Amino acid sequence: MNLSLNHLSVRTTDLDGTSRFYSEVLGLTVGPRPNFPFPGVWLYSGSHDSFLNAVVHLIGIDKTDPAGLQGYLGDRDESTLRGSGAVDHVAFLAEGLTAMMAHLDKLGVAVRHRTVPSIGLHQMFLDDPNGVVIELNYPAAEAAGLVFPT
Repeated sequence: MNLSLNHLSVRTTDLDGTSRFYSEVLGLTVGPRPNFPFPGVWLYSGSHDSFLNAVVHLIGIDKTDPAGLQGYLGDRDESTLRGSGAVDHVAFLAEGLTAMMAHLDKLGVAVRHRTVPSIGLHQMFLDDPNGVVIELNYPAAEAAGLVFPT
């Protein structure tokens, strides 16, 4: 069996804010989404020509008409929709560390840095508006000589 991660889904009560985060902070773009019976947004990394590039699926909650979401994915208690639950974080491979650091600083996004020398990886951790932890992985060579806050 050959598996690869297809996408991350986030169920949110703040569809606009969460969509804005993934667009403005990570540079993903809003693209085509099937006509599901509940609100949502698909965010793409790369071309919109293939649904395989829709790496983040946002699931909106319509409090005035929850039946579509409940029937399709089931009901969830809103109080459980904070953080990553049992999933600790979701990671993306990335390039352009210094440009992303400047971008996040300009947006005022708090970041935690870690470097794993044994595998040549520099990690940046940040939180989306729902408390989901996002990890951005860069080649450690991009971090060489840079000073990171502790």
